Amino acid sequence: MTLKAMNSKQVTKKVINNEKLFILDVRNQNDFQDWKIEGKNFQYLNIPYFELLDGVDEILDKIPTDQEVLVVCAKEGSSVMVAEMLVEAGRTVAYFEGGMKAWSEYLEPVKVGDLKNGGELYQFVRIGKGCLSYMVLSNGEAAVIDATRMTDVFLDFATSKNVNIRHVFDTHLHADHISGGRKIAEMTGATYWLPPKDAMEVTFKYHPLEGGINVTIGETEMNIHSLYSPGHTIGSTSFVVDEKFLLSGDILFIDSIGRPDLAGLAQDWVGDLRETLYQRYRELSEDLIVLPAHFMIIEELNEDGSVSEKLGNLFAHNHGLNIEDENEFRKLVTENLPPQPNAYQEIRETNMGKIAPDVEKQREMEIGPNRCAVR
Repeated sequence: MTLKAMNSKQVTKKVINNEKLFILDVRNQNDFQDWKIEGKNFQYLNIPYFELLDGVDEILDKIPTDQEVLVVCAKEGSSVMVAEMLVEAGRTVAYFEGGMKAWSEYLEPVKVGDLKNGGELYQFVRIGKGCLSYMVLSNGEAAVIDATRMTDVFLDFATSKNVNIRHVFDTHLHADHISGGRKIAEMTGATYWLPPKDAMEVTFKYHPLEGGINVTIGETEMNIHSLYSPGHTIGSTSFVVDEKFLLSGDILFIDSIGRPDLAGLAQDWVGDLRETLYQRYRELSEDLIVLPAHFMIIEELNEDGSVSEKLGNLFAHNHGLNIEDENEFRKLVTENLPPQPNAYQEIRETNMGKIAPDVEKQREMEIGPNRCAVR
């Protein structure tokens, strides 16, 4: 019996297709409880690998024989060791290629819609981290929005689609993950756009993303006017693409709203957040399809693996959009916050260009779930 491997793409397909999978996670308990591979039909057993150094006999009766079993660890090595012992015990199991480090970095491109004049819009789902990036393609040109640091994914995808990246946008200065926007712009010669109110401390040149700007990608107009949408950050900016899609950044999610505290200014920004959600967004068409920069829970994925919902449905069902009392709203978004993202201050400084950590340090800074939403 040979040892099998399963990679992030294969596991992502199981997540999207709601397939069954039994996961033996051999990281320590705190790491497992904080962040794990999530699937609607996944089952879990968490036994730290150091408890299995003398063998796996004591856990054999806890591991099913009638479904696929995947052994997971942080970087791969421990899962290989445990999986090999299980194979020697006569079990059919696979180890997770690259471990949770690989899971954190995997991006799945999903087409979310066609645009006028033959354009397309793709969402890049960072399944293990909850980040969502976008690429608008039209007539041989492309724009990238909220790119992650895995820049090769976007460059290779553009090449496969035979388009040239002309514009790169960040909806705001990110605090939970390292942006790849500036690097993509440098590598392609594209214009890099950043809201100037979020860029007061950046060390590099950028194009100011302000209200009243229309940017054309091929034959698709990206409307940026009237969508200055502060609250998560003071510069947060939303986009309407093709009068059909609303890219909401970290202001509005499918099941929650953005947190205003990641620059330490929750009390100052909560009023901006309410004004954006309860006034600016209310003036938009309820038929717009909301495409956020993050998802919080696996249940937010649609059947095709994308994350989207009509704005009108969010006004009806998203609790964060239905708090009439302003004091109650203020209390929700300042007192009901999850722990701050891992290394968020260092991530902000990296995105400002103040520090330049190496790749391994960047991976370490990003480990863990995203925490951009109010609970």
